[in-house]
This record gives sequence, structure tokens and C-alpha cells, in this order.
Amino acid sequence: MINRNTFFTVLLITLSLFLVGCKTEKTTKVLKLAHGLDTQHPVHKAMVILGEKLKEKSGGKLIVNIYPSSQLGGERECLELLQIGSLDITKVSAAVLENFIPEYKVFSVPYMFRNKAHTFSVFDSEIGERLLLKGEKFRLRGLTFYDAGSRSFYMKESPIKTPNDLTGKKIRVQKSNMAVAMINDLGGSPTPISWGELYTALQQGVVDGAENNPPSFYTSKHYEVCKFYSLDEHTSVPDVLLIGTDTYSRLNEQERGWLKEAVAESTIAQRKLWGASETASLAAVKKAGVQIFYPDKKPFEEQTKGILEMFSDNEEMKSLIISIKNQQ
Repeated sequence: MINRNTFFTVLLITLSLFLVGCKTEKTTKVLKLAHGLDTQHPVHKAMVILGEKLKEKSGGKLIVNIYPSSQLGGERECLELLQIGSLDITKVSAAVLENFIPEYKVFSVPYMFRNKAHTFSVFDSEIGERLLLKGEKFRLRGLTFYDAGSRSFYMKESPIKTPNDLTGKKIRVQKSNMAVAMINDLGGSPTPISWGELYTALQQGVVDGAENNPPSFYTSKHYEVCKFYSLDEHTSVPDVLLIGTDTYSRLNEQERGWLKEAVAESTIAQRKLWGASETASLAAVKKAGVQIFYPDKKPFEEQTKGILEMFSDNEEMKSLIISIKNQQ
């Protein structure tokens, strides 16, 4: 038989282990991250890396649970969940953020960026940092810009080689005033349609074409309907990783440091993943019968210059545009 002292010793050890387990469980913070992309998308893969790095750096004290493929709603819904504190982190297109943060319209100005190096230089500069923090008054704090490549036109019936080829064509656009203005200036008919409904809209002829980056063109399977892809690369609209200000305020300095480091490492990884995905996506759609064209960008750039006049009375936007243009 177990004597009285042994019994109480075992009881104390058991109780201690239970309390330690409870304490460990309570000291682990779980951040919910939701987005609308599928699990093969390079941006989703980067967020998986973010979660792995965060768990590693924090020793498991701060972890991320990811809900992909619009499980918790589309981009607009996820933003609203972030604002009310029901969601911690999300990823949305900068074009969607125009409706909250007017300065994000700058990303939708056609031919704003000279090349990929210029784009990344802006994202990583003080300009990018200021833009990420612009949403705080809307309870949205930017963490990083993920590369979403450049958007180009893809069509069902014929390619886009010059702006004239867009005349009268119904082109799907995001719900962005800037995107609408661009298609209008090019002579087309802008038609806002949600991403999830676009495949059917293309099939049924609701629109004649759309515009997006190569990985999105491929993973959405729009190449099954649209066999002409013209890489005019009119805009480079990034994806933005955001955290709710309520969530951020609940993190201590050490936790914020872990998150910042993990985000930075995921950003580096994402750019490599994106580059590889672009190459693979273009090869795949070409193999599937898509004809790829490289039109002269100058005529498109000239015809959309009028968009800059939209900011003639906005000194802040004019200054932002100049800063971006001058960024090396």
C-alpha cells in the first residue's frame, strides 16, 4: 500500500504538472489569419512561412491559425471582421483598401512603377512604411506589402495589342475607382464583378475579358476561357498584410518584435515564390493554348496620363506620386 507521505507527494506533483500545463496553455496566444486565396497561391505559402517563423521565434508562445479560400468571407468581409476585432490578420489587395485609405489609389495609377526593382524599393522605403500605417485610424495596421506582380489584359476573342483594341470591350475590373477610370480612358467598358463570379461571367459573355497577374490568371483557370494574354503590365497593385489595431494593442513589445521579424522573413520568401510562380504560370497557360503578346506600353501609358489629373487638387497625393517617381 502507498503510505500517506507518498500519496501526498504524488498528488502534489500531479497538481503541479496540471497547473504548469494550464499556465503554458494560457501563455500561448493564437492569431486568426483569414484570406480569400487558395492554398497553392504563393501569397498563401508565404503566410504559412510567416506562421512557421512566428512559432519558431516565440517558442510556441505566439502562433497563427490560417483560414484560406474565403472560409471566413471575401476581402471586404475579412476587413470588417478585422475592424471589429473578430479576426486578427488578413490579406487584401491594395485596390480594395482604396475605399478605406485614399492614398492607396496611387498603386492603381497606370505605369506608376518603372520595373520590379523600383516597385520593391518603394514598398521597402519610408514611403511604404507611411502607407502601411495610414489605415490605423480605420483600425487597420499594415504589416507588409506582398508582391502581386503586374496586371495585364486577357481576352476571349482577340488580343489587346494597342489601346484601340479595347474600344467597346467589356472588361472586368475590381471595385476600384482607379481601375474603372483606367478602362474608361482606354476606351473600354469597365465592369466590376467579384473574383469568385468571374469565370462564369467570362464563359457566358457577360464580359469580353479581364486583367490580372499570371499566377491569378492560371490558378483561377480563366485561361480555359481566355486564350489571349497581353502583358502590358499596366499596374502593380500589391497585396497588403494587415493586423487589426485591437489585436496589435494586445501584443507586448516582445510579441510585436517576433511578429515583425516573421513578417519580414515571409516577405523575402514571398517574392521568391512569386517570381517562380509567374514563370511557371506563363509556361502552363502557354502549354494550354494561350497566346501571349508583349505590346508596346507607350501608347497605353500616353492614353492613361489623364488619370493623374484626378489628383490636381490633392497636394498630398501629388506629393506621394512625386516621391514614388523619384524613388531609386
